[in-house]
Amino acid sequence: MAVSPFASPADRAGRAALVVFCVGVLIFLVTPVVAIIPLSFNAGSFLSYPLAGWSMRWYRELANSPEWIGAMRNSLIIATATAALATPLGALAALGLMRLPPKSREPMLALLLSPLFVPVIVTAVGVYFLYAPVHLANSHIGLILAHTTLAAPFVILVVQASLQGVDSSLLRAGSSLGAPPVTVFLRVLLPLIAPGVAAAAVFAFMASFDETVVTIFLAGPAQRTIPLQMFNGVRDQISPAITAAATLIIIVSIVLLGAAELLRRRGARINGLNA
Repeated sequence: MAVSPFASPADRAGRAALVVFCVGVLIFLVTPVVAIIPLSFNAGSFLSYPLAGWSMRWYRELANSPEWIGAMRNSLIIATATAALATPLGALAALGLMRLPPKSREPMLALLLSPLFVPVIVTAVGVYFLYAPVHLANSHIGLILAHTTLAAPFVILVVQASLQGVDSSLLRAGSSLGAPPVTVFLRVLLPLIAPGVAAAAVFAFMASFDETVVTIFLAGPAQRTIPLQMFNGVRDQISPAITAAATLIIIVSIVLLGAAELLRRRGARINGLNA
């Protein structure tokens, strides 16, 4: 945080206190996450400090366990399919919201974002009673559809933010030159918001990959995902292998968030150049 050389001593002290407070809050939030990482390299069989030694034992257990490998495969399949469904649906919904009158836009946006506001346990119970009669529970398709419902609001928010930076005169120019709406969308609008759409796909993937509550209600033994495998492991028998899985999830989340941030900056730069 830059401080003006003409700032008074009180302003300097206030800014310094704000920086210290923010750093303290950041440390408070991050420390529990960081504390998991050394435990994943513990040579002992218990989750305790100090470590009994350093070892890759629990990562080898993950790599050799059919349960963990199957859970990872399910998580990747379901999260990828969810992102593939939620991204176009959310992007089209954001585009439709942009064309609505302001009076209709706010209620419709609230309706589309309602999965973010409703407690997940309520959504999970409702989805279970909806899917059970039509035999979508205990199936990959049911999980993908339920995760798409939860991930689509993230796509709508990200794509809507990208659309706000688009110069509408470019769209009108394409239409005035005789291009049909589909051509304007594919040749003009989509390239402008492509980084935002890609970032939205990353968020949809993460929302599905980390989801636990709905998965507990809908997943059978053949649909067990990484979060559900970790939940069952904590409930049945606490094993340091869970910390190894958590460390891998932390690394994947950091990589995906970094990719989303790079895409967001690229989209902002493209819109800045076209402004």
